Amino acid sequence: MNAFKKYLAEFIGTFVLVLVACGVAIVTGCTHWGGYALTALAFGLVIVAMAYSIGNVSGCHINPAVSLAMLISKKMSFKDFIGYVIAQCLGAILGAVCLGVFFTFDCGFGANTLQPGVSVGSGFLAEVVLTCIFVLAILGVTSREAFSKVAGLVIGGSLTLVHLLGIAITGTSVNPARSLGPALFAGGDALSQIWIFILAPLVGGALAAVIWMILDKKEK
Repeated sequence: MNAFKKYLAEFIGTFVLVLVACGVAIVTGCTHWGGYALTALAFGLVIVAMAYSIGNVSGCHINPAVSLAMLISKKMSFKDFIGYVIAQCLGAILGAVCLGVFFTFDCGFGANTLQPGVSVGSGFLAEVVLTCIFVLAILGVTSREAFSKVAGLVIGGSLTLVHLLGIAITGTSVNPARSLGPALFAGGDALSQIWIFILAPLVGGALAAVIWMILDKKEK
């Protein structure tokens, strides 16, 4: 597959994720259980839509943590990893710009921050664990051709699941690009805490890759 097409697909997918899912977070405000549920569902449905549209082009990572797991699992080259991450971050930034145009540039952008009463340690751990769960589901469902028809549904459902818990803790990132784009324009806590939402998901993605390689190791 032409490298440019793969990178373009990742750019588009991450753009749509931030535009639509973070847009729903802005609309609902995520201040009650209904807002939590709708936002979680929005993130999951975007993944389903993108998996069945750009999945055959790039694999629909639209998340540096997923790409890192694929790199560690030797399912992609280092060159493609770098290309994917750059494309994902640029797509997220453009998505955030569009949110600013749609809702004004003080809309909050659906940015990730530690929620009231949540410590740095707790938030970091939550992002590691939730990302690990999400990426582990991806590695498992994409490991067998027999699962290909339901892969998008499983991945989207998994993202919805981790959001249902994580929104009340960190707003749920599990995706460095998704956090970076909105944080650049939201500023404040979102920008000062961005290191959590970049580093923790990458640690979670790497951990998922190691766990999957252990589980999937063929007996000699």
